[in-house]
Amino acid sequence: MAKKDVKANEGVETRKAEHLHALTPFEEMERMFGSVFPRTRMRPSQWEWPSCAEMSALVEEKAPRMDIIERDNEVIVRAEVAGVDKKDLDISVTDHTVTIKGCTKEEHKEEKGDYFRSEISRGSFCRTSTLPCDVDGDKAKASFSDGVLELTIPKLEVSKRHTIKVE
Repeated sequence: MAKKDVKANEGVETRKAEHLHALTPFEEMERMFGSVFPRTRMRPSQWEWPSCAEMSALVEEKAPRMDIIERDNEVIVRAEVAGVDKKDLDISVTDHTVTIKGCTKEEHKEEKGDYFRSEISRGSFCRTSTLPCDVDGDKAKASFSDGVLELTIPKLEVSKRHTIKVE
């Protein structure tokens, strides 16, 4: 806390102590990186580092959102992979994990007289998730429609509900 020291009888105004903002761990980490690697050295032309919130939004944007649903005989995995062609998907299943990899490619060109604009965008993602039980990956089936990938993977052993009596 900072306080301005003055004598009251001199007629000078005093200022109350200011409350200092405590940094979150991410802000503290960003401050430490900023002291070691000044922003002007990190990127040319005075570009700025993205904030932690912007970085987490980029990561969330790249990794597909997934639903994993356990049923009696199978596990259903649904993943949002909008903008990805079926041929650009790579899916692998082990006894207890599923991995979905993909890449996106977009290219836009516009030409009008002396005006020419071209935008190329590429990206890739990879997401591995643990399944709730052991599955038979050799018998997995996949379908793809409207940007949603759906995997149906049979369980190795069907889980049954058992009743236990308390004695």
